[in-house]
Amino acid sequence: MANSKRELFLKRRQRVRSKLRKVNAGRPRLSVHRSNKNISVQLIDDVNGVTLAAASTLEKDLGVLGQNNVEAAAKIGAAIAERAKKAGITEAYFDRGGFLYHGRVKALADAARDAGLKI
Repeated sequence: MANSKRELFLKRRQRVRSKLRKVNAGRPRLSVHRSNKNISVQLIDDVNGVTLAAASTLEKDLGVLGQNNVEAAAKIGAAIAERAKKAGITEAYFDRGGFLYHGRVKALADAARDAGLKI
């Protein structure tokens, strides 16, 4: 019996998260969620279960409305890196969830790295 796309996505997400848990040395997790129109990212402290910083294309003040999705993702990556610096975070683990490291997800990660966040 073939698995549905959703089941394969969930399996891939669990596989990624379980690998991150094994190597997580107290660093926060940079978790990405992507939809067809928007992308959001959070810095999560898994020990305390707290979100430390977040950014999304739904925020009006970032000025990404109406932009190309890849360009918007790059701006979100830069924004999360800036907010992480303000929160005193310099390095994190990149949790792509079940999404492939390609396109918008890759653009977000590269922009966060360029802005000084070590992932």
